[in-house]
Amino acid sequence: MTDFLAQINDVIWSKWLVYLLLAAGIYFTVVTRFLQVRHIKDMVRQVLKGRSSPTGISSFQALTVSLAGRVGAGNIVGVATAIAFGGPGALFWMWVVAFLGASTSFVECTLGQIYKVPDPLTGEYRGGPAFYIQKAKEHTRARGGFKIFAWVFALVTLIACGVLMPNIQSNSISTSMHNAWGTPLWVAGTATALILAFVIIGGVKRIAVFAAVVVPFMAVVYIALAALVLLFNLNDVPEVFRLIFSSAFGADAAFGAILGSAIMWGVKRGLYSNEAGQGTGPHAAAAAEVSHPAKQGLVQAFAVYIDTLFVCSATGFLILSTGAYRVFRGESESGAVMADGGGLPAHVPGEPEVGAGYVQHGFDSMWSGAGSSFVAISLAFFCFTTIVAYYYMAEVNLRFMLGRQATVYVRGLHTTVGAGLQRILQAVIVISVVYGAVSTAADAWALGDIGVGTMAWLNLVAIILLQAPALKALRDYERQRKAGLDPVFDPVRLGIAGATFWESYTGPPPREREVDLTR
Repeated sequence: MTDFLAQINDVIWSKWLVYLLLAAGIYFTVVTRFLQVRHIKDMVRQVLKGRSSPTGISSFQALTVSLAGRVGAGNIVGVATAIAFGGPGALFWMWVVAFLGASTSFVECTLGQIYKVPDPLTGEYRGGPAFYIQKAKEHTRARGGFKIFAWVFALVTLIACGVLMPNIQSNSISTSMHNAWGTPLWVAGTATALILAFVIIGGVKRIAVFAAVVVPFMAVVYIALAALVLLFNLNDVPEVFRLIFSSAFGADAAFGAILGSAIMWGVKRGLYSNEAGQGTGPHAAAAAEVSHPAKQGLVQAFAVYIDTLFVCSATGFLILSTGAYRVFRGESESGAVMADGGGLPAHVPGEPEVGAGYVQHGFDSMWSGAGSSFVAISLAFFCFTTIVAYYYMAEVNLRFMLGRQATVYVRGLHTTVGAGLQRILQAVIVISVVYGAVSTAADAWALGDIGVGTMAWLNLVAIILLQAPALKALRDYERQRKAGLDPVFDPVRLGIAGATFWESYTGPPPREREVDLTR
């Protein structure tokens, strides 16, 4: 099974996907005129501005739902894996992916807002790549082909978010708890699954409130404690920077031979962490109540910075400053050999297991025993909110695939096919969580990488083809901001077809209110 998954992974995660990710990031950075630098102030302002409505969540809640999907095992276990198999220089390439990916995230999330639709059953906003692939091209001669493309993406996302990707998160939770407290894997997995079932039954409103409370708090605490460890190892910081930059370009004698791996693993784990270009961010972006799609595009671009430049960097510096890592040659954990041909490099003091053990070892260097517990708790919150976000994305794509068939009449009674299938989806993701908790780390990451890579291939092709509406929205936003206005979107005036929601949009309901937990 492990070898079979590794073979599929090698095909999906070939060098061509790495090239496509980097090329798309560079291209969107140029055509948006370095939006990720010019609009940092606007990004922060939009995060803090706006409120929820009965049909849409606030910009801040959309950010936290998005961060719930981004901030997870990738920020802790993923960084450790990238350093183990790509060397310290992999962290540099994660930064590169984040900087370039901010522009990519803006494009895909702005498209998600432009082509969002109200859910016919709940009235809540829904959107994502499947929606903008279909609606952006529905008035062209190729609309049939794009409808198939949209349906394929929805199916892939349903499988990836509902079955494949939750495995990594639950495996990271159970492994870290086992390392810290000796908790049996199946116990951690079952507990996670039961709590998950309670949260996801509440719908997007409950998901948004849960994420808005948990994600910012845990992220701040995690970064603060990692920074404290770094402060106590302050003398090592210059060496850490030297190690990162020298090994990133193959200049370090110990890591020069794995330059290609540094780029591959940095890009691979960078995408898994910040998800820029993968197509997950637009789902949360579409749920927001805003007056202009570019506003939420900027918020989601900032989410990439938070995820990688803050949380991932905290993990990377923690691991490198405490020496809590080993570096391997090879593309997977199975069969990998040490970079120096065997044995530990001289500057590496311990031999923790690749993954959460690296970070736990780093924290334990300052708080013996307590560090492992803190990482286990952090992963429990980070990974759980990620699984919740995955469920939301899977549900959105299930709704898309059902279309008008989601609501039917049976013997004169109003019922929904969607409700039954939604319960099946909930059962599947709960089972996936339990399976991932007791499976091997190698298999869990292989399954997750297959889901991430497949979504990225499809979504990157889509946003390259459909970029025009997002770029028009950006120019329109900038024009209105320059005129001193609060930007309002009018797709007809901009010549953007298919944005049916915005064609009749007159603003949020008169009485905005906070999220209702009973919905």
